[in-house]
Amino acid sequence: MAGLARRLLCRGAPAVPPGTRQLRQPEEAAPVFQYAGKAAKRKDRVFVWGFSYSGALGIPSFVKPDAGWKKPRRIQSTPYRLETEEKISSAACGYGFTLLASNTRDITKVWGMGLNKDSQLGFQRSRRDQTKGYEYVLEPSPIPLPLEKPQQTRVLQVSCGRAHSLVLTDSEGVFTMGNNSYGQCGRKVVEDEIYSGSHLIHQLKEFDSRVVQVVCGQDHSLFRTKKGTVYACGWGADGQTGLGHYNITSVPTKLHGDIAGVNIIQVSSYGDCCLAVSDEGDVFGWGNSEYLQLASVTETTQVNVPRHLPFKIGKVKEAACGGTGNVVLTEEGNVFVWGYGILGKGPNLIETAVPEMIPPSLFGWSDFNPDTRVAHVRCGLSQFAALTNRGELFVWGKNLRGCLGTGRMEDQYFPWRRSLWSLGMEVTVPGEVVDVACGVDHMVSMVRSFT
Repeated sequence: MAGLARRLLCRGAPAVPPGTRQLRQPEEAAPVFQYAGKAAKRKDRVFVWGFSYSGALGIPSFVKPDAGWKKPRRIQSTPYRLETEEKISSAACGYGFTLLASNTRDITKVWGMGLNKDSQLGFQRSRRDQTKGYEYVLEPSPIPLPLEKPQQTRVLQVSCGRAHSLVLTDSEGVFTMGNNSYGQCGRKVVEDEIYSGSHLIHQLKEFDSRVVQVVCGQDHSLFRTKKGTVYACGWGADGQTGLGHYNITSVPTKLHGDIAGVNIIQVSSYGDCCLAVSDEGDVFGWGNSEYLQLASVTETTQVNVPRHLPFKIGKVKEAACGGTGNVVLTEEGNVFVWGYGILGKGPNLIETAVPEMIPPSLFGWSDFNPDTRVAHVRCGLSQFAALTNRGELFVWGKNLRGCLGTGRMEDQYFPWRRSLWSLGMEVTVPGEVVDVACGVDHMVSMVRSFT
């Protein structure tokens, strides 16, 4: 910088060398330019896309334009940046609503937006009538949790179902809210209970050890504990509670079957089928099998106890369960899909009972990029997502109301890369995708900027 300053200062000056004081004065007065280096602080962003009319994207102007010349935006087909003051560490997409959470010690830790007819976003007090609550929330709004130690307890994870929500904390158990018609909130079913405008947020603590993961299916809930056991409650007509019957269950109850005594490290559900992964890399499944999800172990369309799925694909690291299709990720970084729908291997593969591998090259692997691997897989009701170790996001499946964020409305038969350098048409933010949540017709992504 000093050499450059000298050259600029001396341009057009007499040939006589200036004195030291003459040089120092303009140099000290010159502006300081700072260049972003490796130590630059990276910013955390949230991007949303898909169907906006329910308010699930949290952008009020999409539903109610903030200027006379603007038109309502029913669908946002490309990622759009959502302004958030807090660093969002967990996101979940329900059926027309969204939960965001921050792993912070601040009083406000969870925000909700979108459909709230069953108080799945808690009681959102109306500004006009303080006794009533909003049934639609158009921007991220705080959800007050009944915490004993609000400034010490942290929220670790959120999950959303069709009309109920789960919030996992580090020291005060699990909080549930929303529709409990089938016991999915883990409390007694009250006949003719009115959920709209409800203030009730229920706390769950009765588990064999601390809950470390919560998962909402459509109308059921799963809880994984530190000991590797799985509990379930809610709607069981398809066997999705895995408790050996097809009734509703209002108290979280431990699952047995083939996962008895097995250390489960991850569970997944979104519709009425469930998957679990063990520490040894085995996959277990229960619930709905109308779309061949569990056809490897049964010819029936329902399985009411966890069954080991005898796949010969290597050790499984992670599983994601959609409405009709499933996906697993192996330790080698390979992605396998099965079930029914747009599975990611082109228009000719619509259903399969046996996991089919999606070629790694479709996720960016090549001789020039031999270290590229898929790191995580996610599912919505009819769409899939994969994140690579390079922070790239790939999406495929049914593009219901623009939920894939490709900028087009066509379905996507192969994994489509969401470029690192152009996350969003309205604003370009270079960054790596940290995580993504998939819903029915919208998605939410957390991105960390490069600088």
